[in-house]
Amino acid sequence: MFRSFFLALSGSKGIRSVAEHSAIGQKLSRRFVAGVAVEDIIAATLAMNRMGVRVSIDSLGENVTNREEALRSRILYHQLLDEIDHRKLDANISLKLTHMGLDVDERLAHETVIELLDHAIAMNSFIRIDMEGSRYTQKTIDLVRELHRRPNAAGHIGAVLQAYLYRTEEDAKLLCSEGIRIRLCKGAYKEPVSIAYPDKRDVDTTFIKVARQILKSGTFHGIATHDEKIITTIKDWVLAEGVPKTAFEFQMLHGVRRDLQERLAKEGWGIRCYIPFGPEWYPYLMRRLAERPANVLFLAKNYFKG
Repeated sequence: MFRSFFLALSGSKGIRSVAEHSAIGQKLSRRFVAGVAVEDIIAATLAMNRMGVRVSIDSLGENVTNREEALRSRILYHQLLDEIDHRKLDANISLKLTHMGLDVDERLAHETVIELLDHAIAMNSFIRIDMEGSRYTQKTIDLVRELHRRPNAAGHIGAVLQAYLYRTEEDAKLLCSEGIRIRLCKGAYKEPVSIAYPDKRDVDTTFIKVARQILKSGTFHGIATHDEKIITTIKDWVLAEGVPKTAFEFQMLHGVRRDLQERLAKEGWGIRCYIPFGPEWYPYLMRRLAERPANVLFLAKNYFKG
C-alpha cells in the first residue's frame, strides 16, 4: 500500500505542478536532486569524484509533449557531454527516451540519441538509456541493440534492466550475448502482477540470479542497489568466483546511503552515483519515496530540523 500510494502520486499532474513550484517541495527535493542548473550538477559531480566515486548525470524530465521540449533536452545533453569532456569529470550521462521526445516523434527521439551517442564516442564517453515503465521496455531494448551495432559504438551505449519484470532474465541473456553493458536495478514503476513480481523476495532472488548471470559475461556492467545484504552477497560471490573488482561497478542514487558509497570506494570496489538535476524533479522524488519508507522518515526529520 505504501509503495502504491507514492507511485500513484508520481503520476498526479496537479500535485506535481504545485510541488515543483513550492518552497517546501523544492526544499524536500534537495536530498535526492543535486539542484536545477548545470552548475549544480557539476559541483555535485566534482564532490563525488573527490571521494573516488564515479557519476552518471541525469537531467530530470520525462514524457515531453512537444518537439520544442525534446529539442531543448537534446541541447542540454550535448552541453553536459561538453562539460564532462572539458572538466575531465569521471562521469557519463543517463537519459530517458521519453525525455528525447519518444511519445511525440519516434524519429526525432532516435535522431537525438544517435547525435548524443556520436558525441560520446568522439570523446570516449558513454550514454546509458534509462528504462521507464513497461510499455517502453521493448522499444528501449530494440533501440539500444540497434545503436550498439553502429560503427565504433560498442561499449559506448548501455541499457537498464529491471529485476521485477518476469522478462528480465531473458533480456539479460540477449544483451549479454551482444556485449551490451547493463545497469541492473530492481525497478521503480507501478506494474501489474501479470508482468512483474509483486513480492519483494522474488525480486531480490531474481536480482541476485541475473547479477551473477551478467557478471560472468565479460562485459562491464553496473549492479544498482542500496540493499546491503544483496551487496554483500554479490561481493562474496565475486571474490569466490575470481571476478576482478574492476570488471563491474556498484551503482547507487544520490542522497541514499552515502556512507555505504564511501565505504565501497575505500574498499576498492567500483562505485558510481546516479545524480539527477533539474526543475522537473517531482516524479523522480515520488519513486524514491515509494522504494524505501526510510526515505520518507529522513525527509520529514530533516525538514523539521530546518
